[in-house]
Amino acid sequence: MMDVKIEKKDNNVVELEITVPAEEFKKGINKSYRKNIGKFNIPGFRKGKAPKELVEKMYGEGVFYEDAVNFAIDETYPKAIDENNVEPVDRPNIDIKDIGKDKDLVYTAKVTVKPEVELGEYKGIEVSKKEYPVTDDDIDKQIESMRQKNARLITKTDGTIAKGDIAVIDFEGSIDDEPFEGGKGTNYQLEIGSGSFIEGFEDQLIGKKADEKVDVHVKFPDDYQSKKLAGKEALFKVKINEVKYKELPQLDDEFAKDVSEFETLDELKADLRKKTKERNDLRANKEFEDAVVKKVVENAKVDIPSVMVDREINYIMDDIKYRLSYQGITLEQYASYLNTTVDKMKEEYKDIAHNKVKTALVLEKIGKAESIDVSDEEIGKEIEHLAKDYNQDLEKFKGTIKDRERNIIKDDIITRKTINYLVQNVKKAE
Repeated sequence: MMDVKIEKKDNNVVELEITVPAEEFKKGINKSYRKNIGKFNIPGFRKGKAPKELVEKMYGEGVFYEDAVNFAIDETYPKAIDENNVEPVDRPNIDIKDIGKDKDLVYTAKVTVKPEVELGEYKGIEVSKKEYPVTDDDIDKQIESMRQKNARLITKTDGTIAKGDIAVIDFEGSIDDEPFEGGKGTNYQLEIGSGSFIEGFEDQLIGKKADEKVDVHVKFPDDYQSKKLAGKEALFKVKINEVKYKELPQLDDEFAKDVSEFETLDELKADLRKKTKERNDLRANKEFEDAVVKKVVENAKVDIPSVMVDREINYIMDDIKYRLSYQGITLEQYASYLNTTVDKMKEEYKDIAHNKVKTALVLEKIGKAESIDVSDEEIGKEIEHLAKDYNQDLEKFKGTIKDRERNIIKDDIITRKTINYLVQNVKKAE
């Protein structure tokens, strides 16, 4: 039976001294022998058939130690941390203290562990809740947007470009007579006054006609997303191919029938009001929930190991990389477009990652303090929801849920229940 001694080192670091009995280590040596014997050529013996003692005599006593030690660590380290309630957040740093034939194997495992959380006030805290009432103006704007989307575009045969018209243009931009990436387009439909292009571009087309060619002079904003273009003066060679104007539908019951399942405009407006209220309520509740969690986290104290923050940054970067892959863009290309580097992006996400880690640790601590748990039935229902969301056969989906995935699902449910507990116990500020 192994022996384990634990010593606390620096903040969030512990060192386990683990003693593996000689008999157990000997089993590891025999296992290592069976794994590696095929690598040795011993005169007088077929390859892989030489006795262990003879190989040790020819190559040294420690010839099988490396794999034997790995076997021993793989067997004893998980048991040691489990039996002593140690929660590592990183791989251990292993150091062999004593090793030899017919001797106990003694090694130390220095590892960063999950930090202790000192909870502050989290029940009955005072947090204000912002409400988002639905106004007539909100509904009118949505109705007007629906009219714009259902407008007819009619070619303007007479007259010049006016605000609200659609100019169908070819354009090519240059800076100091050098074309730049993304500065060219053909048959682009530009709504004058929409603010789609750089400030000043659309205004310079007002009063022009179809088939005219126009030199448009603009300056990119200093805070433009592409650092290569920010603050630069540019010239756009523009050819106006066609001019169109919008013919908006009449705002009446016929319009409601055309754009929705409702018979009257009043019914359409009532439905828009109902859905807008639902969205506003969701927004208000989410913001209130976030404010509660933020205050609870601010009230807590925890010394977070850098390794946990670094790991969270990597999760964030992996998520960005995954989403960019759908656009055929690499993380390095994206960073270059923003005139930065991947390393600088990681540095910029450090505070966000730190807050995410602290939030998770604080919520976990509160969940344990309040004995918030999850039943098998709740986990089962969550798995059903996930299968439905992923459009998967339930039984097949269940087959993909191993212990690790099940624990993740359990932790997610506990987190949600903990947040609900905090929200239910809050004191709403006036």
